[in-house]
Amino acid sequence: MGRRYYCDYCDRSFQDNMHNRKKHLYGVQHHRAKKAWYDYFRDSSAILCDEQLKKPCRKFLQKGICDFGPNCRFSHMSEEDMFNLQRQVEDERRLREDSVERRMPGRSIEEWLARREKRRTALSNQGDLKNKEDIEEVQEESDVPQQLLTIPDLPPSLLPPPPSGWRVKVNTEWG
Repeated sequence: MGRRYYCDYCDRSFQDNMHNRKKHLYGVQHHRAKKAWYDYFRDSSAILCDEQLKKPCRKFLQKGICDFGPNCRFSHMSEEDMFNLQRQVEDERRLREDSVERRMPGRSIEEWLARREKRRTALSNQGDLKNKEDIEEVQEESDVPQQLLTIPDLPPSLLPPPPSGWRVKVNTEWG
């Protein structure tokens, strides 16, 4: 029967030869399907920007249908759809800003790594620490980045250990 070429964008297959593949890849149907596929993953703010630049489609407003469909150069969004899209963009922007604020401003990974290394060396040299306050300060600070602690429902493997450490039975047999 011969080899067949399957196009993921168009969800169809045909006999694979140079002429058929070239004809399909340069065809209008393939370009429309490819554009629709990539538009599906577009950011809502980019969609809002594009829709605001377009004028409303008169035929779509009058009849509720347009011959050009998604390829129309005019906007098919109603005022209500546009308002909902604006609200969605604002919500996404607010979520992004909240997540940035949660990261503890002014604190970088390098600072966290330096403090972590300092704590580890202090814990290994605990006998060298002079007063009780230094020991408590070293033990109080968590070794887990603060970003992880703000995530709800962390799996147990990512939760920080209790301050007193894990309880281990001495006579436990592993088998």
